[in-house]
Amino acid sequence: MVLNYIWIAFFLIAFVIACIKLVFLGDTEVFPAIMNSTFETAKTGFEISLGLTGVLSLWLGIMKIGEKGGLIQAMARLLSPVLTRLFPEIPRNHPVFGNIFMNIAANMLGLDNAATPLGLKAMERLQELNVKKDTASNSMIMFLVLNTSGLTIIPVSILVYRAQMGAAQPTDVFIPILLATFFSTLAGIVVTSIYQRINLFQPVLLAVLGGMSLFVAALIWGVGQLSSASLDLWGTNVANILLFSIITMFLVSGMRAKINVYDAFIEGAKDGFQTAVRIIPYLIAILVSIGVFRASGAMDWLVEEMKWLISLIGIDTQWVGALPTALMKPLSGGGARGMMVDAMTTFGADSFVGRLSCIFQGSTDTTFYILAVYFGSVGVTRTRHAVACGLLADLAGVIAAILLCYLFF
Repeated sequence: MVLNYIWIAFFLIAFVIACIKLVFLGDTEVFPAIMNSTFETAKTGFEISLGLTGVLSLWLGIMKIGEKGGLIQAMARLLSPVLTRLFPEIPRNHPVFGNIFMNIAANMLGLDNAATPLGLKAMERLQELNVKKDTASNSMIMFLVLNTSGLTIIPVSILVYRAQMGAAQPTDVFIPILLATFFSTLAGIVVTSIYQRINLFQPVLLAVLGGMSLFVAALIWGVGQLSSASLDLWGTNVANILLFSIITMFLVSGMRAKINVYDAFIEGAKDGFQTAVRIIPYLIAILVSIGVFRASGAMDWLVEEMKWLISLIGIDTQWVGALPTALMKPLSGGGARGMMVDAMTTFGADSFVGRLSCIFQGSTDTTFYILAVYFGSVGVTRTRHAVACGLLADLAGVIAAILLCYLFF
């Protein structure tokens, strides 16, 4: 229901602003730009879905091998003490815990292409446990918030963009991104737990969250010992080595269980194709509304008004130049990436705005895109508090990014 109102609001706001620009400013190009945007974003939505088909087929095929080989169940048992407390609705040792872990691990390594199919498989399993098929369960919402908060350890793509844009030290945003995304994820867990009345003061959860904090501190210290070249090499190789090791581990588990690995892969790959087809209308719907909002000039107007308002309060407005990236990120990953590149082109890769836009890009994930695709893949239309929790996690990431950028740069 919330997505329904937001979707309509994008169109109505775009229409009103376009009418104002046409009548009062004589801008005769605004409506053609909006209509061109609808066609382009609809085409983009289909192309993204089509591009996902191969990746979905690959990863759901690998996941099917892991299921039949018993590896998913083993992961579920290993993670059960923690995940059963964050997902109290899910039965202990249920295989979906393994799917959730694989999705989160792929996100942490910055492997978006692998994370999406793994996340869609987890949503499919969560839907099997869902009593009201058209309404998001608490477990679905917690899972989506963990995705939208965007916990990332290795933001390889952002470092590559900075290098391409001529940054003197492309990796200088690594630590701020790591910290900002950690705070975003922590805020997401806390907010969702409050909504769902989950007790976070349980010894196991306190130990895990404390351990994660220590791990982040140790990782930051270790990264500080590496040169720029070493960090780029480490980040790229570790992510890909871990990913291929996971694939190999799944194949070995299938062989140990003496199953027909090839047939299991084909069975799972067929599900990948069907899932890719199911998400096409949902993806096109959200991308078209975002495209219309951008083409009307609503995004530019919003940024200018916020800059004016912040200047009245007396707060430094230097960071507002990077705000389009933060505002676009919950709506569109590609759009936010374009905003980030534009900020580095306009202000310079090593400018405050250029660096902050990179931290914004890495601190959260595409909330509305994830909600549309993940819920759309299983036919959920009532999202309950998913949007609120996801956006609050995004807000925490944005605030942390601003403060950290001032601190570091």
